[in-house]
Amino acid sequence: MDKRKTSSRRGFIKSAAAMGTLPFLPASLSGFSEPSYFNLVHKPKQAMAPEERRSIIGHYGPWAASLVEDPAPLSFRRDEWSDLEEWREIAGRKMLELLAPPETGGVPKVSIHKKYHYDGLDIEEMSWQLPYGRPTKAILLKPQGAKGPLPAILGLHDHGGNKYLGNRKITRVSDHTPDFVLAHQEKSYEGLAWANEVAKRGYVVLVHDAFTFGSRRVMYSDVAGIEWGPCNVEGKSDANPDDPANIEIYNRWAGEHEHILSKSLFCGGTTWPGVFLAEDISAVDVLSNRQDVDPDRIGCGGLSGGGLRTVYLGGTDPRVKCTVCAGFMSTWDDFLLNKSYTHTWMTYAPLLPRYLDFPEILGLRVPLPALILNNSEDDLYTMQGMTRADEILKELYNKAGAGDHYKSSFYPGPHKMDAQMQQEAFDWYDKWLK
Repeated sequence: MDKRKTSSRRGFIKSAAAMGTLPFLPASLSGFSEPSYFNLVHKPKQAMAPEERRSIIGHYGPWAASLVEDPAPLSFRRDEWSDLEEWREIAGRKMLELLAPPETGGVPKVSIHKKYHYDGLDIEEMSWQLPYGRPTKAILLKPQGAKGPLPAILGLHDHGGNKYLGNRKITRVSDHTPDFVLAHQEKSYEGLAWANEVAKRGYVVLVHDAFTFGSRRVMYSDVAGIEWGPCNVEGKSDANPDDPANIEIYNRWAGEHEHILSKSLFCGGTTWPGVFLAEDISAVDVLSNRQDVDPDRIGCGGLSGGGLRTVYLGGTDPRVKCTVCAGFMSTWDDFLLNKSYTHTWMTYAPLLPRYLDFPEILGLRVPLPALILNNSEDDLYTMQGMTRADEILKELYNKAGAGDHYKSSFYPGPHKMDAQMQQEAFDWYDKWLK
C-alpha cells in the first residue's frame, strides 16, 4: 500500500474519529468527559460605554456580546491552559463536534480529463466524485517539465458573490479567458490569476470548486418546492450558462438561496463550514497522494471566502504546514455587533463562539506558521475587529513560544488581494515550504 495513503489523514486530532468513516462524534459519545469549565458560568464582559451600545441588533447587542467570556473557556490564552498538545486536542475535538463535517468517503479517486501546457505551466484538468452532489472539478498547475516532488499549495478560491465561478476565479488556462472571469480577477486580484503566479515559483498548485461553487453549484433543475423569489424571470434554466446575463441572474438567485441551504444543513445535523472543511480535506488528500508532491510541504491560502476556508482547514489539518489568510480575519464580537450582515452564511457554526473566538480557530494550528493579510478600508470588518484578532493571535503564538511563526500585515484599500499582497503571500510560502 502507498505509504502516502496510509498517512494522509494521520494526526488530525489524536483521538477524533477519522474522516471518511463517521462524522466526528460528540465528546460524550467518544469516551471523553468534558471538564467542569465546559459548564459555562456566565462572567459578563466589561460594560460598554453608552456611545458603544448601539449595534446592528439594537440594544440587544451588548447583552448578546456579553454571553461568552473573554477569553472563552477553550482559549489557550486562559491561565488554566499550559500544555499546548492537550489544549489543541481538547479544543480541536470540540470544534469538530460543533462543525459536524460530513462523511466524504476517504481519499477520492481522481479522473484526469486533459493535460496541456500554458503560461509556462503544466496543467491538468481533473475531477473526483464525493458521496453527494456532482463531481468536483479542479485545475492543477506546476512549472512546465518539473518532476518533483515539489512543495504544494491548495489554492482556495473566494466567494465574491459569484457562485457560478469556482476554480476559474484564481486560475488562467487559455488566452481565451472569458471577460467575466477577467473582470473578477481585475476586481479582486489586480488582474492576476494568483494560482498561476505562485505555481511559477516552483509549486504544485491545486484549485478545486468549493461546495456550491462552479461545478458544485446548486442547479435550477435540481430545486423544487420553493418560489424563485426576486430572480423569478422568464426563461431561467441551466442552458447557455456562460451567457453573462444568465450568470448575473444565477448569482442573484444563489445569494437569495444561501439562507435556505444553510438552514437545511443545520436540519441535516451539519454546518456549512463543516462541509467546506470536509471537502477541503479531501482536496489535501488529492494533493498529498500525488507522486510529484512532497506531502510534508503543503500550504493553503486564499482571499475572502478562501480566507474563511483557510481558517477552518488550517486550524484542523496539520498536513497544512503554512497558511495565508487574506481578507477574512476578525472576532465574533465584530460580526455580532457590527458586521454579520456583510458575511455569508458559510461563516457560522452554532455555539462555536462559546468555546473559541474566531481567530483561535486558525490558532489551533500553533506553532505551525500563519500569515494574515488585512485591508485597512475593508468594509466587511471594522478596524477594531481586525486589530483585536491580530492581538489574539499574537498572544496565542507568543504563549506557545512561536511568536516568529505568526505575522500580520495591513494594506491600504478595500477588500482585495492585490499584487503587493500576493508577493508577501508567496514570500511567506517560500520561507516555510522551501
